[in-house]
Amino acid sequence: MGFADLSIAEIAADYSIPVEEVFSLCDQLGIAYKHQKTRLALEDAKAIISQILSEIYPRGTSDSMGDTGVT
Repeated sequence: MGFADLSIAEIAADYSIPVEEVFSLCDQLGIAYKHQKTRLALEDAKAIISQILSEIYPRGTSDSMGDTGVT
């Protein structure tokens, strides 16, 4: 498994969320960490980012991709 070269703190900063929220996601997803500078495996980083994005853009909502939500 490769490494994403991203730490928990960097993901939190990139998505403007508290480090504690990323810790919580790690716990929910079963991802081991020691501290906010823990470097994550590529698959683990992708899982965390995917979860963050799904909370920001839930399915069925309009987003910046041109979906106006009008049917």
